[in-house]
Amino acid sequence: MKKQKQIELPAEEWKNKYLRALADYQNLEKRTAADKQEVRRYAEEELLVRLLPVVDTFERAQVHLQDKGLALALKELYAVFEEQEVKKIDVIGRQFNPHEMECVEVAEGEDNKVMEELLSGYKLRNKVLRVAQVKVGKRDTAQDTVLH
Repeated sequence: MKKQKQIELPAEEWKNKYLRALADYQNLEKRTAADKQEVRRYAEEELLVRLLPVVDTFERAQVHLQDKGLALALKELYAVFEEQEVKKIDVIGRQFNPHEMECVEVAEGEDNKVMEELLSGYKLRNKVLRVAQVKVGKRDTAQDTVLH
């Protein structure tokens, strides 16, 4: 009986060591999978950010050229963006939001409202890839003081 207890004790220790090693291995697999996902996400984001100036150039060229081939290329780029869940940030007429917009010009108009988009902003899912550059309205304070 005493000898059996001596055998069971090391077997129990080995079993516990095995279970701990198995749990560590499973955690490592989960961490590795999460790291791979993060690397993919970062690479995807980096590529999309690098494509934004290309889209800007195509859009500016299309305004002047009105070319059907260029329009088709833009349509295909927009389709890729849609597949990747990249969306333009809607800014015209909205309140200025410094998390999504950069004010590069102020003009007379309704206070803190976006009057014009100078450069489109984009989001990847819920993350801002590039803020929109906008013209923001501001009431003429000199005129306000005269009226009061």
